Amino acid sequence: MPAAARLVAGIDSSTQSCKVVVREAATGVLVRQGRAPHPDGTEVDPTAWWTALQDAIAQAGGLDDVAAVSVGGQQHGMVCLDETGDVVRPALLWNDTRSAAAAHDLVAELGGGQAWADAVGVVPVASITVAKLRWFAQHEPDLAGRAAAVCLPHDWLTWRLAGADGLDALRTDRSDASGTGYWSAAAASYRMDLLERAFGRALHVPAVLGPHEVAGAAGGSTLGPGAGDNAAAALGVGAGLGDVVVSIGTSGVVCAVAAVPARDPAGIVAGFADATGGYLPLVCTLNASRVLDATARLLGTDHDGLSRLALSAPAGADGLVLVPYLEGERTPDRPDATGALHGLTLETMTAAHIARAAVEGLLCGLADGLDALVAQGAVVRRVLLVGGGARSEAVRRVAPAVLGCPVLVPEPGEYVADGAARQAAWVLSGDEQPPEWELAGASTYEADPTPGVRARYAEVRDLTAGQLR
Repeated sequence: MPAAARLVAGIDSSTQSCKVVVREAATGVLVRQGRAPHPDGTEVDPTAWWTALQDAIAQAGGLDDVAAVSVGGQQHGMVCLDETGDVVRPALLWNDTRSAAAAHDLVAELGGGQAWADAVGVVPVASITVAKLRWFAQHEPDLAGRAAAVCLPHDWLTWRLAGADGLDALRTDRSDASGTGYWSAAAASYRMDLLERAFGRALHVPAVLGPHEVAGAAGGSTLGPGAGDNAAAALGVGAGLGDVVVSIGTSGVVCAVAAVPARDPAGIVAGFADATGGYLPLVCTLNASRVLDATARLLGTDHDGLSRLALSAPAGADGLVLVPYLEGERTPDRPDATGALHGLTLETMTAAHIARAAVEGLLCGLADGLDALVAQGAVVRRVLLVGGGARSEAVRRVAPAVLGCPVLVPEPGEYVADGAARQAAWVLSGDEQPPEWELAGASTYEADPTPGVRARYAEVRDLTAGQLR
């Protein structure tokens, strides 16, 4: 097969589903794709991911003609294996908040957020793997006693694709390792003392590969190292210095491509690594696209109807504010928080005002994250808006006004899977830089900033149930 026609595959094993894209290695042109759902819940038997992956691969026409493949996956999830490689318990996912108290204890034990920021660039919250390990050791000691290794969702899938040949074959990458709470992006090394502090003893951990190192082979395909979903998405949209990627999916993510690692003692900005050898300071919220889902359901409409309602109301919704902590919150760290509507009057108690408040509340939470990145030295030239929430016309049009900068919205796509595919093409080429793939069909949205919207949100943001940890 000619080199220009070689194919690569990218996998996105997300919270809700598995997606597979097959693209031309040289150009990035989409050839075919498939997807399959994952079960609901905040803990999942990893075999469900494997089953979904096989279904998605079959729907995508198989991988027999694919030269290389990489896996992008949901970050932070705790997958513990015994000595034989069997899963010890269902994986705890990033959005499982039962480890919130464990995270609080770990921060205190090490002397506060500054100590954690200095050590690994991440201050533990409920989502971070190190906190889940502490919870596991404390609450399920018999099962924890069986654990011999800990890895992440994308690590486990890469390992299975490679044949699952012993724990020593586990591989991960910088981006996903940097979200565990026991690997330092700045030092490029594990902090096993922190893992042992959390779990009470040592566990085997995957070897950390560079951005285009070979992780093994899946049949006739070369395996790339893979990436955490946010790093893969940034690679998929071709983000560079000065770009901030805002992803509105199950979670809300604001991340910036950076040349230096972040160390935020407040824990708002996580000092992650990216998928190219640089850094990806990141802010994550628990509440994102599901805020739109819930509001549309409340108002008895669909997403298009929600957009029409929101755009028919004035900016600021005449003072009505939705604080969208519907699933607790990670940033700020309020796992027990609930949402709230402030400013209900006879004038604002309309479907249009509530729709507008939902869109603006969601975006204000992300704008707070953008401010935190700037405080850590990020330079913001433009925002790249992706994820399911970016399909909302109201979100696209309101975003530049709330975020205060131009917003580029690529065509809807599977950017985590695309980033994984681009990484696979990079591994295949052996070049120093990833291949240049055109980002087609992007639209730019601009609007005059509406600082009053954010000021009003700031007035009521902290008047919600659930104390800041």
